[in-house]
Amino acid sequence: MEIVLCVTGSVAAIETVKLAREFRRQGHSVKAFMTKEATKIIHPNALEFATGQEVVLELTGKIEHVKYSQVDLVLVAPATANTISKFAYKISDNPVSTLLITAYGHDTPIVFVPSMHDSMYDAVSDNVEKLKEEGIIFLNPRLDEGKAKFPAIEDIVLESIRTVNINNAKNNVDSDVSSKLSGKNILVSLGGTFEEIDPIRGISNRSSGKMGLEIAKEAYRLGANVKILAAHHEVSIPKVLDVEYAKSSSLMNEKTNELVPDFDVFIATAAVSDFRPIAKEDYKISSSLNLSLEFEPVAKIIHQIKKINPDIFLVGFKAEYNISEERMIQCAKTQMQDAGTDLVVANDVYNEGCEFGSDTNEVILVSDEIKKIGLSSKAEIAKAIFEEIAQKI
Repeated sequence: MEIVLCVTGSVAAIETVKLAREFRRQGHSVKAFMTKEATKIIHPNALEFATGQEVVLELTGKIEHVKYSQVDLVLVAPATANTISKFAYKISDNPVSTLLITAYGHDTPIVFVPSMHDSMYDAVSDNVEKLKEEGIIFLNPRLDEGKAKFPAIEDIVLESIRTVNINNAKNNVDSDVSSKLSGKNILVSLGGTFEEIDPIRGISNRSSGKMGLEIAKEAYRLGANVKILAAHHEVSIPKVLDVEYAKSSSLMNEKTNELVPDFDVFIATAAVSDFRPIAKEDYKISSSLNLSLEFEPVAKIIHQIKKINPDIFLVGFKAEYNISEERMIQCAKTQMQDAGTDLVVANDVYNEGCEFGSDTNEVILVSDEIKKIGLSSKAEIAKAIFEEIAQKI
């Protein structure tokens, strides 16, 4: 992916070195344009180091505004009130504003990341809305301490890649995966449910939510409309993702049943408790007491999905412990028969590197065929899962 990063005169310009480095770490090419005001905050040499390319500070006979106007994405980060307002009325008086107008004429995707005092952001809201109506993407700033602050780097990268994939899908360019999944409504459950014994204590499991989050992020990058249904988790969910919380199995069940009619794909990575206490106290149980608990089985959420929405593409997860590969595949096929899942992701959490909370896993994708994925990062596994979904959806 080829990105032009336009840096304007906000103090948030100091974050652009990290932003450019993250794009390059993920394999993307970055070319920087800077306004004169931006160079007063960060030296161009810093961005030349971060991008590995010479920074455009003025337009020359090389017609840089034309040469770089048809890239995969023009990203204005940070975007000041001045730059937003000039572009709203197509004023061209510096390298950034001239590039933006040229790129807009070529229908190149453009993303703005506003960063300024919140009163300024409010003052230019009409200009922001005008540009949104023209198809310009705005990443919401982080409103804090009276300022419209620069969002997290991960959020900017996610939104940028998503914008490119949506544009490619619209123009039938590149990935067959994004062309099939862009615009689809995808629900992802993640984490482990918590069943209360009293207001302080309860039983849960060791699911971290890492796999579910990587799946949600990949779906978002591909251009899908993503909703996360989150139980207890140990991961930080990017602000660009839409999240609802469901701590207990009963709440997870209720919200899932409420949501699934509106979704094309449901990927059930959440580890939902199989049992819950029959009785729950509304006071803290004294630690001086001998305690005996009785449990009842919890209804399997995944068994209800196809009854509610028969057309949904249902992906189940099957975590087992220290069993043979043949047995694990059979367990996955049993789930397909019982729940109607279209695809099951099976893994053995006993294996090294596959434990709950690990950053890696090795899985078997079970459908009408069997595909094995060796030890890989969970981000790589998420991509493989969506390649499989795209083939079958």
